[in-house]
Amino acid sequence: MIPIVSTILFSFFDAETMVRGGGLLIICLAVFAQTGLFFCFFVPSGIFLFVGGMFVATGQLHHAVVTVCVCAVLASVAGGCAGYWFGYKTGPLLYKRKDSRFYRRKYLNAADAFYKKYGQFAVTLGMLFPITRTFAPIVAGIVRMNFSRFILFVFIGSALWIPVFIIAGYLMGSIPAIKEYLYYIMAAIILIVTIPAVTRIIKEFRKAAKDSQHNNETGIN
Repeated sequence: MIPIVSTILFSFFDAETMVRGGGLLIICLAVFAQTGLFFCFFVPSGIFLFVGGMFVATGQLHHAVVTVCVCAVLASVAGGCAGYWFGYKTGPLLYKRKDSRFYRRKYLNAADAFYKKYGQFAVTLGMLFPITRTFAPIVAGIVRMNFSRFILFVFIGSALWIPVFIIAGYLMGSIPAIKEYLYYIMAAIILIVTIPAVTRIIKEFRKAAKDSQHNNETGIN
């Protein structure tokens, strides 16, 4: 199972080669893309962070772990600001946009339900999970959340999830024997982190849909 999953994941995103060629810039771009561009919700920024940590440990990335963490957190905050601005300016149009290969309205609806359930703290919590990491800032922009508070919550969320992947990669890279199992380890991390998050989002989406249907029926009656 894992070999199949790892093949699918890394056939599209060869994070190891990309980080080796682009260094810290590629890592930051991956983080910014996932947190700031709604059509890049599928970018596995965690993998780039993990590889970055490994490359720091092996000397292939000539930066300190702290430097990589700080730059990635700043990229995440910048991405969050981009998502907020996009939601503030054009968010309502997203609800009317048809689904496409790079956009799923159900993810926006799920992020909206997530925000309504957890309030302003949804921004911080949303940064911890894939998909909501992309759409929570957009929803915050749509509802016109106070920008200063938004920045604070995005920073907290970014500072919580980003160092985990980088440090995990650094620790793995410190053990040479593990390198040959790199793809398997990263695939397992993606599955462990993503499956619970996606399951949760689906449940929130279904609940929001049922509540909406109930409200409509109540209104009709």
